[in-house]
Amino acid sequence: MEFKRGRYSWVLRPVLIVSDLVILNIFSVVLLKFNKQDLYFFPIELFNDKNVLYLIYSIVFWLLSTHFLKFYKVYRYTSLLNILSLIIKQFFVYSILVYAFVGFFRSINIEVDLALEYLFCAFGAISFIKLLSYYVLKYFRIYLKGNLRNIILIGSGYSVDELKKVFNKKELGYNVKAVFSNTESDRSGSIEDSFNYLKQNKDNIDEIYCSINDLEEKDINEYVRYANLNYCNIKFIPDTKKLFTKCFKTDYYNYVPVLSIQEVALNNDVNKFLKRTFDIVFSLFIIIFVLSWGSVILFILIKLESKGPLIYKHKRTGISYHPFNCYKYRSLTVTKESKGTYVTENDKRLTVIGKFIRRTSIDELPQFINVLKGDMSVVGPRPHMLSYTDDYSKKINKYNFIFRHNVKPGVTGLAQIKGYRGEIKCDKDIINRVKYDIFYIENWSALLDVKIIFQTIINIIKGDDNAY
Repeated sequence: MEFKRGRYSWVLRPVLIVSDLVILNIFSVVLLKFNKQDLYFFPIELFNDKNVLYLIYSIVFWLLSTHFLKFYKVYRYTSLLNILSLIIKQFFVYSILVYAFVGFFRSINIEVDLALEYLFCAFGAISFIKLLSYYVLKYFRIYLKGNLRNIILIGSGYSVDELKKVFNKKELGYNVKAVFSNTESDRSGSIEDSFNYLKQNKDNIDEIYCSINDLEEKDINEYVRYANLNYCNIKFIPDTKKLFTKCFKTDYYNYVPVLSIQEVALNNDVNKFLKRTFDIVFSLFIIIFVLSWGSVILFILIKLESKGPLIYKHKRTGISYHPFNCYKYRSLTVTKESKGTYVTENDKRLTVIGKFIRRTSIDELPQFINVLKGDMSVVGPRPHMLSYTDDYSKKINKYNFIFRHNVKPGVTGLAQIKGYRGEIKCDKDIINRVKYDIFYIENWSALLDVKIIFQTIINIIKGDDNAY
């Protein structure tokens, strides 16, 4: 997800969209509806039925076509060649849409040559404004020192050096505030020093560029967490092609690839609202109609067998590596959490009632409180202990592990219904768990959530060999 702080250039994109739509419709009126003698009546005829029909058509299909072709996805590092390529592709696609309009509404008699003249004139004006805005911004950055983006670089190597050359181009508007590395002599400090620097300059850094090969997992976690808490962008610099993955969006700064966390369907505003609404309704239902009376019964049974609280909280890794207190009904005789405390089969710490509530997954029900609070979702990747996050990340692709933490963890998930839950007996268990988590994130839909919930209920009724 891209964050923008203290900038006004974001206004440019909607201004260009409105400007292009105005051009399309003004030229359609002038060239397609009037000859030279009729121009006197232009204000009167502007809103006749045919023009209104094309106005609606042009708005809908221009917005759709530009969205799919990413016509307005132009950034400071986008080359002139890429912009010209976007204009040509949009010209051909929109030409097809215009001739489709003429063919469908046969009552509107327009000559082919006149329609082509309209397209050339309109796109000439659109191209002029698009290129003008591109060069005006360059001028603004070079001579007026505006529209600058403050960045820091983490790491070393060939790709980092090439990226420095790109950032040194004044017309791009990048201001390299510091470079941190454990190997280079020409640097602002070590990688460890970068965390203190970020704390002292948290309102003055817009983007962090990290060479992934130079960092340990705990460092990556800290950078990702910092970026999300302080609304700055984090991007990753790969050294080899094997690191490319569809989990990440690849941008090219000249010919240097830079990866950023892909915004998945699960995280767009509409889907986040729908999923959050479902989470609130579903968790309230469970809390009111199950936890309200179930907790009283379990309180008595658990207290009769062992001392300790009914519900205990334990730290788990949440979205963007943000730690949170995860709630569970106590099923063990001890509540202190330490590394290596995943419950094993026939674990001596288990109480009699604890074995039952774990076997039936009842111990997970208090996590609907986490869902209501917003720490978790009903469906999503299961949260790990903090101590295991670093261990597991060393056994799987770093990018997949980062991507997994780009969404809220869930009470249940795709990996769980496929049998990958509970104790990690071998590397294959965690690799497959993450594989299913990535599949869920990339292929999320409301129906998939419903399917996972129903399958979870079926598994609870049938019993799960890994639920202990």
